[in-house]
Amino acid sequence: MFKVGIGQDSHKFSKNKSRVLILGGIKILNQSGLEANSDGDVLIHALCNALESAIGEGSFSKYADKMCEKGTTNSVEYLKKALKNIDKQGYQINNIGINIEAQKPKIEPISKKIKNNLANIMKISPKIIGLVANSGEGLTAFGKGKGIQVLVITSLIKKQ
Repeated sequence: MFKVGIGQDSHKFSKNKSRVLILGGIKILNQSGLEANSDGDVLIHALCNALESAIGEGSFSKYADKMCEKGTTNSVEYLKKALKNIDKQGYQINNIGINIEAQKPKIEPISKKIKNNLANIMKISPKIIGLVANSGEGLTAFGKGKGIQVLVITSLIKKQ
């Protein structure tokens, strides 16, 4: 059996200069972080939503909010929970497509590092993760540099 899920998340840049930008579990230096209760990893948040969507569940916030209230603000922990959820239903990741809309930071120089980190966390090959980015041509808040939006689509297959 084959399942497909889509996830989206967006956050605005924080005015708090002490916040660090984290994308795909990677700290991006010399860049403002994103507003959030957690670490604000908008990429992992969208990925969690896509995984939960694929198995017919709701937003990852149903467990992430509770985890955050208890002090777990590292979004990698939310991803681990989403992975357990798909595993419980007998599925594994077949493919992931990630689209980042942002004026900053420039994604191309860090895309391989992000893909490798995600693959390591999920114990999958980075070859099944596609990652593209665009600036939105300045037409949206994200294209104007006010934040970052991420869309993720994933396909799951039944474990054999």
